[in-house]
Amino acid sequence: MRDFARRIESATPADRDRAVDALRAIAILGVVLGHWLVTALVVDSGTLHGASPLRYLPGLTPASWLFQTLAVFFLVGGLVGAKSHACARARGESYGRWLRARMSRLLRPLAVVPVVWTVAACAMLASGVDQDTVRALCKLVWSPLWFLVVFAALTAATPLVAKLHPLWPFAVVLVVDLYRFGLDAPGSIATVNVAAGWLVPYCLGAAWSRGELNSRRTGWTLLLGGAAATAGLVRWAGYPASMVGVPGVAVSNLDPPTLAVVTFGLAQCGAALLLIGPLRRALRRPALWAVVATLNLSAMTVFLWHQTAMIAVTAIGLWTGGTLPGLHTVPDEPGWLPARLAWLPVFAAALLICLLAFRSHERQRPTRTKSLVVRAGRPARPVAAPRVQGPSGSLLPGGARHDPNGRPE
Repeated sequence: MRDFARRIESATPADRDRAVDALRAIAILGVVLGHWLVTALVVDSGTLHGASPLRYLPGLTPASWLFQTLAVFFLVGGLVGAKSHACARARGESYGRWLRARMSRLLRPLAVVPVVWTVAACAMLASGVDQDTVRALCKLVWSPLWFLVVFAALTAATPLVAKLHPLWPFAVVLVVDLYRFGLDAPGSIATVNVAAGWLVPYCLGAAWSRGELNSRRTGWTLLLGGAAATAGLVRWAGYPASMVGVPGVAVSNLDPPTLAVVTFGLAQCGAALLLIGPLRRALRRPALWAVVATLNLSAMTVFLWHQTAMIAVTAIGLWTGGTLPGLHTVPDEPGWLPARLAWLPVFAAALLICLLAFRSHERQRPTRTKSLVVRAGRPARPVAAPRVQGPSGSLLPGGARHDPNGRPE
C-alpha cells in the first residue's frame, strides 16, 4: 500500500488541486450511500418492490440532507468543464473534438450497463421471475441515470453557459415554481427546472474557474443564505423537508428540482468552498490522496453499478437465507436502520466485485508516455505527466489547479 501511495504521489503534478478531486469523490459516495440507505427492496408475496424508509420513518429525513450531494458534483463539473474548454481553446482545439473527448470519458462506462441488464432481465423472465419484480429491479438501475443525461447536456453547453451568472437559472426556477405552485400551472412546465435547477451549481463552478468564488465570505454567504432560504421554504412555503423523492408524497424536491433543492444546493456549494482549505491540507498525506485518486479513477463505474451491487446482495439473500431484516423487510420500524447499516459492508463488497469486472470500460488504455503501470516491479518512467481519469474528464493532471497561494486558477 505504501508503494502504491508513493507511486500516486510521484505521478501527481505539484500544482494539482487535490481538494477538487476529493469533492467529486465525496459527491459520488454521498449518492451511493444515500441510495443504499433510503431505498429498500421489500418481499411481498414472492414479489420484490421498492420502498423508502423516509415514508415510514420521517425522523430519517436529515439523511437526505447529508447524502443528496448532486449539487457538489455539478459545482465541480462546472469548474472542470469550464477550465477544460478554456484550455482546449488556448490549444486551438475545435469544439467538436473537445466535446467528443468529454462525452467519451463520461459515457464510455455506460455502454456495458444495458447489455448486462438486458441479459439479466431475459434470464430472470425465462427462469419464472414475475414481470413486476423484473420491472422494479430495472427501474432501480435506470432511474438514477437521468443525472448523466443532464450532466452531458450541461457539458455540451459549456461554451454558452460558462459565463452565465447563476442568478439567471435561479430566477427561472423561481418563476417556474411560482407558476407551478402559486398559479396551479400544468405540471409539464416544471420540466424546465431539470436543466435550470442543476445549471445553478454548474454556473457557480464555472465562476469558480474564473476565480470569482475564492473568498471565504462567499462560502459562508452561500452556506448560511442557502440554508436559511431552504428552512424558510420548508417552514412557510410548504416544500417537503426531504431533499429526495418519497413514495406517496405529492411533491418531490428532486423530480423535477424545486426552488428548495436549489437553495439547499447553494448551501452545499458554500460548504464545499469552505472545505477546500482543510481538504488541501489533509490530502498532503500520500495514503489519503491515493484513496481519493483511486476512487476518481473509477467514479463513474461506482455510480453505474452501485444499485446492481445492492440488488445482487438482495437476490442472493433471498436464495440462501429467506427474508432477512434490513434487506427484505418493510422499513417501517426503528430497528430497520441498524439492520440496514450492517448490510452496507456487504453492499460495498459486491460493488468491489462489479468494480473489478467493469472498471476497464472507464479507463483508457495507457500509453507509453502516460502510464501508472508497474512492470518488473518498477514504475514506468513517463515522458509526460500521468493522467487519472474520472467521470467528468481527465483528473491527473487535467483538472483544477491552484496557484502558489492556494487559490484556484
